[in-house]
Amino acid sequence: MAPFRSAPLGPSFKSRELKTSRKRKVQAKAPAPDVLKLLADRVRQARALRGMTRKQLARDSGVSERYLAQIEGGKGNISVLVLRQLAKALNVPVDVLLFEGQEPPPVELVHTVEFLRRLSPDDLKIARQMLLRRFGGVDPAARRRRIALIGLRGAGKSSLGAALAERLEMPFLELDRLIEQESGLTLNVIFDFHGQAGFRELERQCLESVLRRYPCFVLATGGSLVSEPGTFERLLSSCFTVWVRASPEEHMQRVIAQGDMRPMANNRDAMSDLKRILRERAALYSKSDIQIDTAGCTLEESLKTLIHALRDISVQESLAPAGVSF
Repeated sequence: MAPFRSAPLGPSFKSRELKTSRKRKVQAKAPAPDVLKLLADRVRQARALRGMTRKQLARDSGVSERYLAQIEGGKGNISVLVLRQLAKALNVPVDVLLFEGQEPPPVELVHTVEFLRRLSPDDLKIARQMLLRRFGGVDPAARRRRIALIGLRGAGKSSLGAALAERLEMPFLELDRLIEQESGLTLNVIFDFHGQAGFRELERQCLESVLRRYPCFVLATGGSLVSEPGTFERLLSSCFTVWVRASPEEHMQRVIAQGDMRPMANNRDAMSDLKRILRERAALYSKSDIQIDTAGCTLEESLKTLIHALRDISVQESLAPAGVSF
């Protein structure tokens, strides 16, 4: 059978049909999300969570600062668009294609994650608590005897933690100092020679060591620990966490008062950067059990506020040694 051939169309009909077709396509096509802008947002957010400058990220990643600026400006490599197209064609999330393990994630994990995605934030909190009780292997009473202070540098974690530990007759530990002792290097040298990845590995190792060695303690953590999901989850599940807060201005003033001028050195946007970091980390810091605001307060006033907060949630019996009253 000969193939069907339509009669030729006149020029005016072709023109009208082409315009109509294009109009239908424009009307039917939903606006696609700006994937490169989303990628830019994710990179900036992750950088802010870790308190890294663009220069530091460029150095640690091996990506030029100029190209990193393009990525954060929403003008990254076109291959990102290709990756999204592949994921869409395969009907899988992009993170599945980016999974770094040698094997794909277990089916049970994929199904569990998809199930959890459907839950509301309140239900997710309940689900996490149920999973911790069932599989966390952490005694709630033991957890309450391990107090961890989180928050941005300059909030007063070290001073407040030391005072609380003395009051409760518990060891006081600073995670950053333990990292330096374990490595034999200062934090600056660790970052210079091992980068973020090396520091985070040491941070997790030292936290695990503290949890193994000490049945009770007051621990002051680094401000960016919350940006590492695995380490932060370990801290939340194993310790009673307190978010020590302050205003951005007080954060900056206290750091400078300690003799550290680095936040202001060669950085005209130091305060803007600090506010952005606080804004990005707020949702993570808020996962703590309680919060106290040290803005405008003396050390003694902050300590009194913290002890009252501990008493209000009925943990003083687990925390207080004989003879210590709240």
